[in-house]
Amino acid sequence: MKYKLLSIFAIAFSMFANIANAEVDAAQAELFVKNTTQEGISEIINSKASQAERDARFEKLFNSALDLKFIGRFVLGRYWKTASEEQRDKFIDVYRRLNVKTWSKRFDDFTGKEFIFKGTSPSSSNNQVFVNTIVPMDQAQPASVVWRVKQEGDKFKIVDIIIENVSLAITARNEYTAFIKKSPDGLNGLIADLQQKLKQE
Repeated sequence: MKYKLLSIFAIAFSMFANIANAEVDAAQAELFVKNTTQEGISEIINSKASQAERDARFEKLFNSALDLKFIGRFVLGRYWKTASEEQRDKFIDVYRRLNVKTWSKRFDDFTGKEFIFKGTSPSSSNNQVFVNTIVPMDQAQPASVVWRVKQEGDKFKIVDIIIENVSLAITARNEYTAFIKKSPDGLNGLIADLQQKLKQE
């Protein structure tokens, strides 16, 4: 009897997992990332436009492809719940602008490169899937770049980028949480620090 019950639970869990995974159209999620990276390569990385124009193009692509409010909530963790609307808006704004500046420069490392797609992997989070890519490098092993993609309806957004097994969202969360804990000004101190870093970029 006990084994029958365990079998029933196992079947039920399997059915639930399949339903959860079915909520994400993995093929379309992969196509979304493929189109995003191709646009980035052709319009930004390999473009002969001025740096100012490339920055503007990158900002447009960055804002359209990433769910910055979702990422902002994640990286602030429990501090998002206690933050005021004004603090949330200020944080999202400076976080967005700082990442645009930072990644617009870092993407120069991919000049002349291409993303090779290696299928998708399921995520334990509802409505999310991992899109796996590698980037051949000149003097090293190919770099692994994994994109966490969230689907809402027929819309897709990137919510994390994992480069060589390092999650950008988790790294930011750990860094920001540690800063807020130490800062006498808490979240306001973090916002001021990010604003200062933005000026230095």
